[in-house]
Amino acid sequence: MNMSDYSTITAAIIQQAKKLENTLPIKNEACRPKFFFHPEPTAKVFLFFHGFTAGPYQFEPLGKALFEAGYNVLVPLQPGHGVAGKWDKDNPPPLPSEIEIYQQFALSWLQVAQKLGNEVIVGGLSTGGNLAAWLALERPQEIERSLLFAPSLGSNNAVVDFLIEVLPIYYEWLNKDNSGNFGYDGFLIPSFRIFLDMGKEIIQRVEKEPTVPMFVIYSESDRAINHHEIKTLFESILKQQPSWYHRFDKSLEIPHTMMTKAEGNKYQDLLITLVKAYVQSDITWDELIKVGYLILQGKTFEAAVSELGLGERVTPDLSVLVAVMDEKMIIEAYK
Repeated sequence: MNMSDYSTITAAIIQQAKKLENTLPIKNEACRPKFFFHPEPTAKVFLFFHGFTAGPYQFEPLGKALFEAGYNVLVPLQPGHGVAGKWDKDNPPPLPSEIEIYQQFALSWLQVAQKLGNEVIVGGLSTGGNLAAWLALERPQEIERSLLFAPSLGSNNAVVDFLIEVLPIYYEWLNKDNSGNFGYDGFLIPSFRIFLDMGKEIIQRVEKEPTVPMFVIYSESDRAINHHEIKTLFESILKQQPSWYHRFDKSLEIPHTMMTKAEGNKYQDLLITLVKAYVQSDITWDELIKVGYLILQGKTFEAAVSELGLGERVTPDLSVLVAVMDEKMIIEAYK
């Protein structure tokens, strides 16, 4: 691709986004699509999907950090999201109730991302994580890796699961007044149910279909997701390496909305460092566990990496991940 073609593509992406914002109209500045473009194609391109009823603002800190690391980043506004209006139970926000609308949206943005660099990495938070996982299953040959932040594969409560299945009610978020929430205050249950159905489909498909390496990240404090399903997902994708897994300790009190300080994650910078460690390293889960085990035996990070011959395949940021990994998990996995 010559530079004039690349410049034309990036200009068209921005122009189309502005046209959409004017048509909606957009709810607020935070909900505008976030694009971080270098003047030329980059080695990696990141495509992120925000959470349900939220907006691109959730990936602004991580997007900026990855841009500064030398990559192009796209965070589009999902269908039906970020629309200005007085939304409530009598006039619910215009969220799609058909999953195919989101799927087509994801496929179309993958095509856009492919024009901006050599390798595409997809990621998402919560239901956006579901969308990223689905896209990786649909197009494994076109995606390098996937980043799943607290994917909504199922709820953590059987009663909630039952109510979601049967009730067409309007639900308001308990944290709707959080200063970091720039999305909708609530939604009709059927518009959310489609993502839980997608989560069940993902769990079934990863057991038997090829996908891409994934980094699954969630918090032990997260009460909105099914932790067992996330572990099941990781066990299924272990065959796709390098796939990693990290659960933030409960003591950190990192919420489901883990992407920004504004939405409650005081350890936003730690999250960013872990992501950079994954995307800039090329070692398997077993090799990561071996590094951790050697450090538990008293080796320094540098000595452990050298002993395993991994010096050319890791980034210094990996030392941070190893430092926060659960020691018991490392020992059990090493056995």
